[in-house]
Amino acid sequence: MKGNMNQLMRQAQQMQSKLAKMQQELSNETAEGQAGGGMVTAVMNGKHQLLEIRLEKDVVDPEDIEMLQDLIVAAVNQASNNIQDKMNAEMSKVTGGMKIPGLF
Repeated sequence: MKGNMNQLMRQAQQMQSKLAKMQQELSNETAEGQAGGGMVTAVMNGKHQLLEIRLEKDVVDPEDIEMLQDLIVAAVNQASNNIQDKMNAEMSKVTGGMKIPGLF
């Protein structure tokens, strides 16, 4: 019985080590989100930090700032969803598909 417990503890420690390494690697990943047919692009990293916003000149209309604001929000939200999906897929590889509370 004690041998099984030690083995289980070792496996848990190995998984924890793999998860920590994966989290570090994923923090360097990036994902893009686009809106307005690519007129607005947002780039976000695995820490959910916004790294870049790219705007095509044609999307900048001083008479319609609200549309530009909406497109920026949509692009940022899509980038956030894309990086989260990427992180979930990678974490699933490490955890074997188990949902572990508190991870991403």
